[in-house]
Amino acid sequence: MGSHSHEVTDAILDTLKRAGSGLKEVGVRFALAGGCAGYARGAAPSLHDVDFALVEEDVPLALKTLENMGFRTERPPEDWLVKAFDEDDVLVDLIFQLADRPVTPEMISRATMINTAALSLPVLEATDLVISWILPLSEHSCDYSGLLPTVRALREQVDWDRVAGVAESSPYASTFLVLLERLDVIARPTPVPVERWP
Repeated sequence: MGSHSHEVTDAILDTLKRAGSGLKEVGVRFALAGGCAGYARGAAPSLHDVDFALVEEDVPLALKTLENMGFRTERPPEDWLVKAFDEDDVLVDLIFQLADRPVTPEMISRATMINTAALSLPVLEATDLVISWILPLSEHSCDYSGLLPTVRALREQVDWDRVAGVAESSPYASTFLVLLERLDVIARPTPVPVERWP
């Protein structure tokens, strides 16, 4: 099981490096998101696919670029992402809406260049990353246990007052912050009024 897990992680990181370098080369406005972004920022690897957040206007260029590199692309029924698969069927999600909100150039500009799989790539700011994980929490999808270790690993990189300001609109997201506080992962945040996210 352990060696298979390493093989899966290596395959995902290889795909991340290949797709990321291609998108970077043609100037797509994107940033690494999801579990790979958490890994790039120091969380334990829990990788199932590659997630890139990108500005919707850049989706056609991103798809054309990946197709030219041999990826098979697909437009699923969901209206917030498109998909690409490499020759080993590793999935790349190209996400242009996070938590029902459009990915903006401002969000991409806040990303940090981090060396990931031997390639310098833009990675979503830790605060934006945590918001993108907790805002979609709902009565149908509310797995705090999956989030807890990853968020704990990123806690010192996150502006928790800003997260609390955005999370106030969601009972599930704001309750997760209470859990973090009760577990002494974070101090009680003072919600900063947020006019708009992202």
